[in-house]
Amino acid sequence: MSINSFGRLFTVTTWGESHGPALGATVDGCPPGVPLDAEMLQRWLDLRKPGQNKYTTQRREPDAVEILSGVFEGQTTGTPIQLMIRNTDQRSKDYSDIMEKFRPGHADITYWQKYGIRDYRGGGRSSARETAARVAAGGVAREALKVLVPDLEITGCMVQMGPHKINREAWDWDQIAQNPFWTPDAQAAQDWAAYLDELRKSGNSVGAVIEVVAKGAPAGLGAPIYGKIDTDIATAMMSINAVKGVEIGAGMGAAELTGEDNADEIFMGNDGKPVYSSNHAGGVLGGISTGQDLVCRFAVKPTSSILKPRQTITKSGQSAEIITKGRHDPCVGIRAVPVGEAMMACVILDHVLLHRGQIGQNRGPIG
Repeated sequence: MSINSFGRLFTVTTWGESHGPALGATVDGCPPGVPLDAEMLQRWLDLRKPGQNKYTTQRREPDAVEILSGVFEGQTTGTPIQLMIRNTDQRSKDYSDIMEKFRPGHADITYWQKYGIRDYRGGGRSSARETAARVAAGGVAREALKVLVPDLEITGCMVQMGPHKINREAWDWDQIAQNPFWTPDAQAAQDWAAYLDELRKSGNSVGAVIEVVAKGAPAGLGAPIYGKIDTDIATAMMSINAVKGVEIGAGMGAAELTGEDNADEIFMGNDGKPVYSSNHAGGVLGGISTGQDLVCRFAVKPTSSILKPRQTITKSGQSAEIITKGRHDPCVGIRAVPVGEAMMACVILDHVLLHRGQIGQNRGPIG
């Protein structure tokens, strides 16, 4: 299986399987001299790890990250950083019944068709567990960004569960860390709890929409045509397991707007910098960041492993019924929030390094 890496200058290669002995990431291109230790990365992994409440999988993994290389005396050396997270709570026997069957909605059938072999124990590389390595790598990116772009702040949240959307008029950033759904709408959190409880008890699952906002990203990141920063953000989010759609700014909603409505009018601010009347563009014009908030949303499909009986086929082509046992997220979108934040951090750092290498400082003064 090839193509397990992403990024140009800041590159991340993830490795390992859901039920193997460990998984992790090799991070290359991190600048030297960035303060870094395992505790700095662990804070992000603790946000993603399973078993924290009844709304996520009850698999109990500490997700303790180990730094094996690339750090000396508390600072990055500029050499590859090897991160490892040991698996400690695998229950591979839970998957023995599906050894010969393909789970509908899962990657089982395509992995088998392409490679002629698949790890049926939790899905192997197609498992959402792979995202733990991304969160660890994103932690490295965040620490580097603290040095290079100290005003940058990346925050993710859930804005929709199934058909139920938040009330954007009730948006409160402080609420995000105060409920198990990472939502800025306190009332939505209460409503979703009852809704997801019912689904969970019935053995079903549901999808979600996650929004990630990067405040303080400098203008000038990205390049026209093939190096657009919104292209790379979309690619990064789309690469997350179970993601089926990504949009930047107004996204699909831009098709409903007129040119007059969609235009983010530009004015001069009191600080001598451009300010915009709105941000339908999601902080990107022509593939280059404007200095506004970078805003993206991605849709996560329902967890494919459910206790509801579904029709499928076996590897020999026989009809069969399948019920997936084991411990699964009734809404895998909940734990996708810190993953989306991590991917945003990796993309922004990559583009900061690319910009610094080609341009240095922005060349087009205004005013």
